[in-house]
Amino acid sequence: MGARVVRMFRNFNLENRVHREISKEKPRVAPRHAANPPPSAGSSEAVETAESVNLKHDPLLSLLRSVYVESTDPEAAKQPSSSSSSVSEEAERRPLKFSLPGDLHGLVELTDVPKGKLTIAEALKALSSHQREPQTCTPEKIAQDFSLDLKDTKALLEFFMPFQVQMIPPKTENVKKIKAS
Repeated sequence: MGARVVRMFRNFNLENRVHREISKEKPRVAPRHAANPPPSAGSSEAVETAESVNLKHDPLLSLLRSVYVESTDPEAAKQPSSSSSSVSEEAERRPLKFSLPGDLHGLVELTDVPKGKLTIAEALKALSSHQREPQTCTPEKIAQDFSLDLKDTKALLEFFMPFQVQMIPPKTENVKKIKAS
């Protein structure tokens, strides 16, 4: 019902209102910016510009000739012979100190890891032993046992706390609880 009333007022005297808007004087358009017309192909300016582009500039040309760039492939410099690379790979790996028993999620059991890295099981073992006995299991000892950087070991022990559980009690005693059925 309300839509009918609104439509009647909207369409009331529509034709007269349209004629009044059309007969109004239109606003003037802003003047355009005066732009220089592009030079034609036959003008003297275009010919001079084309000649200056094609001219050789001797001082710049001599500077360009003085530039010398020497480039070497960084991979070729890093890779020694194939026999010594296998020896360095063996030296950079360490045997696994601790692993969880059983086949975890179908993953292949690791036998060694790169130096400076830990498996999840080793990290959890090191963190729990440090948390239980901080006097005997110091960051220096952990870094030495697992071939880690001392700075990284200290940061790991300071910022990673997997076994810290905090229970936050409710603010009021009148909290609604879900009843088990």
